[in-house]
Amino acid sequence: MTSEMTRDPSTLTTRTCVPCEGEVPVLTPEQVAQLLSGVPGWSVTPDGQRLHREWRVQHFLAALEFFNRVATLAEQEGHHPDLHLVSYRQVILEIWTHAIGGLSENDFILAAKINELSIELKR
Repeated sequence: MTSEMTRDPSTLTTRTCVPCEGEVPVLTPEQVAQLLSGVPGWSVTPDGQRLHREWRVQHFLAALEFFNRVATLAEQEGHHPDLHLVSYRQVILEIWTHAIGGLSENDFILAAKINELSIELKR
């Protein structure tokens, strides 16, 4: 699974998250760097174990509406990010594969699909 995905990060949104119960290896730093090109706006946390992205939305309800869209997508994919709302309109998402304690292709698939969701940003 890893070699096919890392060859072309542009295909992330066409894929579906695959259930993982810990049998998938953590991505190497090289694989992470390659896949990161397919998820603009996302960064890797300093420990190298999570994807991180922040948005500043127009208002509180815009944040909650975005969270609902993310939640629906996460349920469809069977892969769930951490959702944070700070100061009523600062939206922060972190994604990692809990079962392996680090990053897998599923994290990049979900991040790419989240990037396609609409969000009402602060002007």
